[in-house]
Amino acid sequence: MQADYVVVGAGSAGCAIAYRLAEAGRSVTVIEHGGSDWGPFINMPGALSYPMNMAMYDWGYQTEPEPHLGGRRLACPRGKVIGGSSSINGMIYVRGHARDYDHWRDQGADGWGYADVLPYFKRMECWHDGGHGGDPAWRGTDGPLHVTRGLRDNPLVQAFVEAGRQAGYPVTGDYNGQQQEGFGAFDRTIWQGERWSAAKAYLRPAKALGAQVVRCLAQRVVFRDGRAAGVEVLRKGRREVIEAGREVIVAAGAINAPKLLMLSGIGPAAHLAEHGIEVRADRPGVGQNLQDHLEMYIQMAATQPVSLARYWSLWGKAWVGLQWLLARKGPGASNQFESCGFIRSQAGIDYPDVQFHFLPLAVRYDGQVAAEGHGFQAHVGPMRSLSRGAVTLASSDPGEAPKILFNYMSHPQDWEEFRTCIRLTREVFAQDAFAPYRGKELQPVADAQSDEALDEAIREHTESAYHPCGTCRMGRADDPGAVVDPQGRVIGVEGLRVADSSIFPRITNGNLNAPSIMVGEKIADHVLGRSLPADNAEPWIHPNWQNAQR
Repeated sequence: MQADYVVVGAGSAGCAIAYRLAEAGRSVTVIEHGGSDWGPFINMPGALSYPMNMAMYDWGYQTEPEPHLGGRRLACPRGKVIGGSSSINGMIYVRGHARDYDHWRDQGADGWGYADVLPYFKRMECWHDGGHGGDPAWRGTDGPLHVTRGLRDNPLVQAFVEAGRQAGYPVTGDYNGQQQEGFGAFDRTIWQGERWSAAKAYLRPAKALGAQVVRCLAQRVVFRDGRAAGVEVLRKGRREVIEAGREVIVAAGAINAPKLLMLSGIGPAAHLAEHGIEVRADRPGVGQNLQDHLEMYIQMAATQPVSLARYWSLWGKAWVGLQWLLARKGPGASNQFESCGFIRSQAGIDYPDVQFHFLPLAVRYDGQVAAEGHGFQAHVGPMRSLSRGAVTLASSDPGEAPKILFNYMSHPQDWEEFRTCIRLTREVFAQDAFAPYRGKELQPVADAQSDEALDEAIREHTESAYHPCGTCRMGRADDPGAVVDPQGRVIGVEGLRVADSSIFPRITNGNLNAPSIMVGEKIADHVLGRSLPADNAEPWIHPNWQNAQR
């Protein structure tokens, strides 16, 4: 089997690349180990807690014992399915802030400033304002990725935005537009009551244009005369090579991309030698620079029966499922993350470093609801942690999971920032907008007030927001820690690129699905030798950010 381009991974970036290359008349083969994305657990937005806990859709990765979180192993769900993590995620659409990308540019990712990436966000979007207002000039309306807003008819959802306003923060009509800072409505990748994954947006059209999808496990990249020539795969119990006439593009995500590079002889030489792997390119940055967002659920009991807990019985879930199956309506047609906030934790920070996801239910990601029943919660955590971890090989066996250590909370500043996040959330929940509904605090519990008590709660209760990135960092070719150059080309070899969240130099301040798809769009243009004109629209920055926190 041969194609011009072999793409490893049918996830957020891989699907976008496959479509844009096929659209340009190139032949494309996509390698994906996971199975079909058909089924209600994936396609019903309200069922989002199920697929990321199902072995048929998730790689099932866990971290090594995290030394600063009491040795806990945290889940690290990654999509093992057509559409990748866009088929199992929370469907929240956040571009990140303009300053995130300017930081990328300033750290050596030339051509990745906000002016350079904004045209790609616009190209990929089919944005629907839903009557909630927004910034049309900053959005795209004819792209393949549907982006919508929820009905926001739950009083708790409305109370969260009003509480943010009462606490002194702005209300923003479109956090993905000119002004991210403030409280407002969430954008979601949901269309007509269904999850709108990268597979639906990009891979289906790519297949209609002739792209092929091969279900098998990638073993390593094959090189001939110093150039990537294909990918060795295990298919139906047999090893074979899928040939690449032009390039191999690895879009396997922040965990599996560095794993595949290392199995192919690209990575820290000493680490590869430990596992008997011949070194093709000594790139010490492969697998390093691992980042994530860590968050805590600040949970409150509700004094009125207005939360989603009324649907959490067997009969309630059956009713929600029936509504969705028959009409694609009802609670099952929403991910229920319908309002949010982006704020700065203190004066002197120029753009938001704290994100809130509000949910009108007190529940964990694994679907376990609080024993008290009716409640609500905000997911909160610092957006730009200074902690860094690594993905390393457990062995040279491609079928064995890699070792993942985020090294959460290893930087002293993380603790100060996390305590601030908790206290700012409590302040929002204390506003009059929540007075009709506010009961006792369920987590971390109201008597946890001191720094020491909050630190203990952080060690015990924080969870990953499932935003790994950074493990094949982008930078200039003379940067010894960089893995790829600003065109996604792996430094030290020919004919090989990486295009997914692993190339992020630093994590963006929000959910990573949108930036990952943008990377796929932009790298596809680099492959094709073209680019979109820069868009120099200026983002809103608080006029007194040096002296005021809000």
